[in-house]
Amino acid sequence: MSVRLHWFLPTGGDGRTLVDRHAYSGGDRSRITPVSGVRTPDIDYLTQIAKAAEHLGFEAVLTPTGTWCEDAWLTTAALAQHTERLKFLVAFRPGLISPVLAAQMAATYQRITRGRLLLNIVTGGDSAEQRRFGDHLDHDQRYARTAEFLEVVRGVWGGKPYDFDGEHYRIGGGLTAVPPDPLPQIFFGGSSPAAGPVAARHTDVYLTWGEPPAQVKEKIDWIRGLAEREGREVRFGIRLHTIARDSSHEAWAVADRLLDHLDPETIASAQQALGRSESVGQQRMLALHGGSRDQLEIAPNLWAGVGLVRGGAGTALVGSHAEIADRIEEYHALGIEHFVLSGYPHLEEAYWFGEGVTPELAARGLLTDARPAPGTGAAPLLVAGGR
Repeated sequence: MSVRLHWFLPTGGDGRTLVDRHAYSGGDRSRITPVSGVRTPDIDYLTQIAKAAEHLGFEAVLTPTGTWCEDAWLTTAALAQHTERLKFLVAFRPGLISPVLAAQMAATYQRITRGRLLLNIVTGGDSAEQRRFGDHLDHDQRYARTAEFLEVVRGVWGGKPYDFDGEHYRIGGGLTAVPPDPLPQIFFGGSSPAAGPVAARHTDVYLTWGEPPAQVKEKIDWIRGLAEREGREVRFGIRLHTIARDSSHEAWAVADRLLDHLDPETIASAQQALGRSESVGQQRMLALHGGSRDQLEIAPNLWAGVGLVRGGAGTALVGSHAEIADRIEEYHALGIEHFVLSGYPHLEEAYWFGEGVTPELAARGLLTDARPAPGTGAAPLLVAGGR
């Protein structure tokens, strides 16, 4: 099992700050704009990131879903026309469209991109966010629906009419006339008791946020045990930010600078809003730092500062290129195969990782795929500090 590297498309905006362009306001879930110092997610900028990721040897890019970002299907379909090999890990919420339509969309996507689609299932952990899209199910019902959704999707990919009679879906003769080839891998995450069985029965890759290694091992053991009872094998991935530099001192200085824009009021508002999330994974992220700037290095080279103001993946690997490679090797030894990475700003940080950490991983024999030689095929990027 080799390490498989993926990057991230910031379709909600990007920049040299952790403060979102839609900042938390007033202690509730409402948001205001603008926040200075950020980049809008226009197609030209996202194309730069996609091309950089492809040039640097990343296998795929994750594209998020939700109110505050561009639609993942449309954005990545456009970006596929500007790239050749890069795959797109498209996040979407299964309760918002028909599973038969989603299966058809995936099949079409595979044909027009020549097999470059991966699917990231986002069940949803925030009822307020779900209601914006007309979804009024509670947390556990959403996971039950996701299980049915994935069963239908795989059923209609079978190439013949498929019937299904469940609590959330009733399908008569569902069909994808020309099934996708290859079938897209399905990535899925969830830390609640309701999520585990869905991962075990229906998904290819279980994706966790970046918790300390001991906690990640517990999750792997949990999902692996559930999958074994189903007679299945599930692979594992982890979602992390990265700050990699030539020295540890430089990397931690960058992490410290990311906190410069965070005043106590901004942190408190973000924590209050995020604390209302129903997502067990989100609550686990919040517990890593408790809303405090103190002791943010929660494990060697694992920094929880991102989660002070941002939801979702709240931790970053921080250190020299060799130190980051050490931590990736540590997670890999636990059973993690897919590493879905990101950094602020995403364009520059892709180069820091791809030109610094990737060669370290290759030298250790952890990367088996052929990767382009540095400095070929793309225009050079000038980064502060002369790199």
